[in-house]
Amino acid sequence: MSVNKIIKRVTTSSIKEMKLRGEKISMLTGYDYTMAKALDESGVDVILVGDSAANVFAGYETTLPITLDNMIYHTSAVARGCQRALVLADLPFGEYQGSTDKAYEAAVRMMKESGAHALKLEGGEEIIDNIKKIINAGIPVCGHLGLTPQSINKFGTFGVRAKDEAEAEKLKTDALALQEAGCFAIVLEKIPAQLAEEVSKSLHIPTIGIGAGNGCDGQVLVVNDMLGMTKDFKPKFLRQYLNLYQEITNAAAQYVADVKALDYPNENEQY
Repeated sequence: MSVNKIIKRVTTSSIKEMKLRGEKISMLTGYDYTMAKALDESGVDVILVGDSAANVFAGYETTLPITLDNMIYHTSAVARGCQRALVLADLPFGEYQGSTDKAYEAAVRMMKESGAHALKLEGGEEIIDNIKKIINAGIPVCGHLGLTPQSINKFGTFGVRAKDEAEAEKLKTDALALQEAGCFAIVLEKIPAQLAEEVSKSLHIPTIGIGAGNGCDGQVLVVNDMLGMTKDFKPKFLRQYLNLYQEITNAAAQYVADVKALDYPNENEQY
């Protein structure tokens, strides 16, 4: 008699429960089916289909060029590879910063066409009405404060945010506003560790840090960076677990050599 293994899906509720019991939340980005399948099997709690696909997948300097269609494509591929992890998708630049109706329509389309379980939006009080409308439609939203890459042209740098008192206070206010609006979690990117810990302790929803120290309720990294697939990108907060760029280069070079030497395919590798 066969016994089917029951895989319990991570949900927005279970993410919040993890904070309550003091269990740290693990999140990695993913952009395609094959990677998502491997990450899902690893036990990661959340796979973020980030608009960082514009950088690591398409080679753009910023996240701004990626479109809603692009994000739906990547998210649907990831969703097909996941049985356990919660699939969280970014809404891209320009789809939610303006009118409330446009933000709502983009969010509904993403949920209907991509298979995402929740959406992530960058910003605080300035987009709070848009977030409320999306959440009121039954769509879970994760906030994103600190370094918000979609606003890079306003910031002018990818440096640490909220180092001065005024910006730190705004971040605290925004975090509380996002919680009050109904967000189930907030990503805190590249802010001082002490501030991130303070914000995390002030909220009953979890925080996910990237370059924000270990006082957050969870951590996220771009999977291509964590695996060492992005050459010469090593910010202070990044722990590189592999050097796949070199491994891939070496393997491809060996393949080239084997083909040219008539070593591949050999007799056992042909019909």
